[in-house]
Amino acid sequence: MTANRTFSIIKPDATRRNLTGAIVKMFEDGGLRVVASKRIHMTRAQAEGFYAVHKERPFYGELVEFMMSEPVVVQVLEGENAVLRNREIMGATNPEDADVGTVRKTHALSIGENSVHGSDSDENAAIEIAFFFTEDEIVG
Repeated sequence: MTANRTFSIIKPDATRRNLTGAIVKMFEDGGLRVVASKRIHMTRAQAEGFYAVHKERPFYGELVEFMMSEPVVVQVLEGENAVLRNREIMGATNPEDADVGTVRKTHALSIGENSVHGSDSDENAAIEIAFFFTEDEIVG
């Protein structure tokens, strides 16, 4: 099996609590390698564009505001079965349902402030990576 890539965001609730290093360590210990990373303060255009798929959902406005509230760390992770592996390391969206040892069980504050985002498919990973990174910025 060959390595592939996925996209990850360390969300505002985690960066506010200075958990970036701890979360990256969990990804790395889980077999993923960071091949691109940048800390940004998401603009409204970025937050609205990235989450446009949720535009008609009742939580969209709150999600956009949350993602703009503090810096985030956007990153490209690489490894065997990267999308699936990242999702296993992150844990269930609701931290109450997440397995012990996952990012969300360990660090999330709530279902809304769940510390991380990860792509849900290889196709979405490619789209999400291209939203924040140029090929020149991925240096794995």
